[in-house]
Parts: sequence; C-alpha cells; structure tokens
Amino acid sequence: MSENYNIIFIGDIVGLAGLDIVLKYLPYLKEKYSPSMIIANGENADNGKGITKKEANLLFDNGIDVITSGNHIWDNWNSKPLLKENPKVLRPYNYPAGNIGRGYYLHELSNGELICVVNIQGRTFMQAIDCPFRAMDLILKNVGERTKNIIVDFHADATAEKIAMGWYLDGKVSALIGTHTHIPTADASILPQGTAYITDVGMTGPYDSVVGMKKDTAIKRFTLQIPHKYEIATDDSRLCAVNLSINIYSGLANSIEQIILPKFENGL
Repeated sequence: MSENYNIIFIGDIVGLAGLDIVLKYLPYLKEKYSPSMIIANGENADNGKGITKKEANLLFDNGIDVITSGNHIWDNWNSKPLLKENPKVLRPYNYPAGNIGRGYYLHELSNGELICVVNIQGRTFMQAIDCPFRAMDLILKNVGERTKNIIVDFHADATAEKIAMGWYLDGKVSALIGTHTHIPTADASILPQGTAYITDVGMTGPYDSVVGMKKDTAIKRFTLQIPHKYEIATDDSRLCAVNLSINIYSGLANSIEQIILPKFENGL
C-alpha cells in the first residue's frame, strides 16, 4: 500500500456547461492522477441554483464520490429530497439544527481508510448561521478518533474569513478548500503545520460570463440597481480543481496542485 494517495477536488459546477466539461475531463484526470477519491462542489449544477437527483446521479455515475454544496442549495426546492436521501450529497454543517441534510460524510477507500469530507459555510457577507469555527471544533471532536484524513470545503465569501479558517485548522485537517466566489485564486500552498490550502478553487463552468451569469444580465443588475432574472451562461467552459497528495498515516498534505482545464490564455 502506498504511503500517499491523491484526492481531486473540483470547484463549483455551474449549469450544463459545468457538467459537460466535468464529464469531458474526468477520464484525463483519472489517468493523470490516479485519484483514490474525487470530490465536487455541485451547488450550482441545476441551471445555476441547487442540484437535483438528475445532476447528482450523472456525477456519481461518472466517478464523483462525494458532492458538497453551499448557500444556493436552498434556492432549489428539488434539492431537498436529494439532501434527505443521499448522505454523499452534503449541505453546510453549520446551518441551524432542524434543517435537512448532512454536513460531513465518512468515505471508505478501497483499502479501508476513511476520508472525512466536511462542508461548512462562512458568515461574513452571508447568512447569520452558526459559527463555522465552533462547528469545525465539534466535527473534529466527533470524527478525530476515526480518521486523520479530513477534507474541508469552506463555502465563504470573505477572503479574510477563509484565510483565518486556514490558520485555525492548520495541522488539524488535511486540506481547507475555499469555494463560493467562483474565481480561482493563486495561493495554493501547504501551511506550516501540513494543511493544504487555497482561498478559492474556482468555478467549473462558463467563463464567458460574470461568475456564471450572462454578462448582459449581470451588467444590468449593477448599472440599474434593480433585480433581473438570473440567466446562466454557456460559453468558454473551464474546469477548476486541485489535486491533493495526502499522507495516509499522518493525514497531512504533501502537495496541492492547482488544475485549470483548458488553460487561460489572453485573460478571461
């Protein structure tokens, strides 16, 4: 058994364009990295808002092991049965008690090792939900004796909140992966105590857009300052992900490699 294993995390999948490019590049990612596990954030998979059984089953059937989400999971009523029935589809753990769904999942690898995938959400510029830092304390207490291998999707808006969480969890989790803002950041690194970190892995979907929305619609929202119907874009799709190399004994990261397919040329 190898001492290290690879885990791929795919950033926020947006609409049909995002799903299509995931299916296009999954065979390449599997061949290049031989991942033991693939995680994807799917909160925007159903036309930009939430995820249903249709999109989830498509991802699972093509090799995704666990799907995380975020605040937009609640915008789609058809996401709720999926959250209730499938423990491999997560919603942020730190929403108040009484909400359906689960915030973490223990995935068993073929060799019997457990990987805990955690979904939490920030509060700065977002909903006033339970404290994500205290939520992580509780999760670590609950699963720490079962596995050291913990991958966290921190779905948050504020860069500072994500960075603070990275420092808070350094050495306690395998990786802290930021999602939600849809823009890939250039700070993939291993923190001093061994946790892999990136502020935002980026969107998997149409980049001829404003974070996935048709440009004209987004511009009207900003210039006119009144609501306009959300319209999902379709062109110039990219896949944004990271490959994590994790030590099977310590649960700490050896490396984090940012993946953008195809590569950006001449800007966005």
